[in-house]
Amino acid sequence: MSPLNQSLGIDQCACFATRKAARRITRFYDSHLEPVGLRITQFLTLAALSEVECVAVNALAERLDIERTAMGKMVGFLERDGFVAIEASPTDGRSRLIRLTEAGHHLHEKAAPLWQEAQKQFEELNGANSTSEMRQRLSDMKLDVGKSTPPVGTKHSAN
Repeated sequence: MSPLNQSLGIDQCACFATRKAARRITRFYDSHLEPVGLRITQFLTLAALSEVECVAVNALAERLDIERTAMGKMVGFLERDGFVAIEASPTDGRSRLIRLTEAGHHLHEKAAPLWQEAQKQFEELNGANSTSEMRQRLSDMKLDVGKSTPPVGTKHSAN
């Protein structure tokens, strides 16, 4: 059987398993935040902003490990809805600073107990030790994105 006819074995793929789990976990948290009209990505953005007075878009994207363009789009929606304000940096005219508005602080305060309940239920379902270990293992993961050698036969390989 040629390699092209063989099963891909996606169930053995680390990326497949991780993405599948991430989607399931995202749906779990989204369902808890639904009463306040937030998704987990929006809540985490509000939570990160609540930790600081204001922050540059790029720094926020880095903190949340989100592509800068995706972060800009999400911040745009939050600004449209009145939850964040965007202003030019007083020290760097090219940089935009984001801060929570009063409505954003209020929404974060309403959503935080729902998020805490999701956290509690997640730990109850999966075990506190397993959940803690999962977070640690994911945090410790070693990836060298962009520096790996492309597969042989691709247009970017040496062949």
